[in-house]
Amino acid sequence: MSSKFLFAALGLGFMLASCGNQKSEYDRFYEQDYKDSVSEAVANAPEPAPGTRTPSAPAQQQPAQEVHPGSKLIAGSDCTACHSNQQKLVGPAYVEVAAKYEENDKNREYLIGKILEGGAGVWGQVPMPPHPNLNKDDAGKMVDYILSLNN
Repeated sequence: MSSKFLFAALGLGFMLASCGNQKSEYDRFYEQDYKDSVSEAVANAPEPAPGTRTPSAPAQQQPAQEVHPGSKLIAGSDCTACHSNQQKLVGPAYVEVAAKYEENDKNREYLIGKILEGGAGVWGQVPMPPHPNLNKDDAGKMVDYILSLNN
């Protein structure tokens, strides 16, 4: 019985020793691949919109900036599926819209109508769906934010 106990103890010792901190080649490769993809994504990230806070610095080092209410509404809607601040996705980038439309009441009402009723043909043939569940006041805040990107 003592030899069985010895071999069992040695086997258990070898098993525990093999479960050390060293990562397998597979784990090291995919961990590095993940780090590379994260650093590439950070390097290619679009510029933040004016008035938004960036998470790069702790809050106490960064002056408190108010996030535009229209930006909050856009972030909580389906708009980001087709639009972004800096890059054309399915629809135009918000900075392109801001560059095309001067900030005035006529353009503001036109863009509110486009958001609420949808449309196609201005930026290509892909239609923008209507947003009938959005109220005019919220659509106005969104338009105000978009037009502010031209400043």
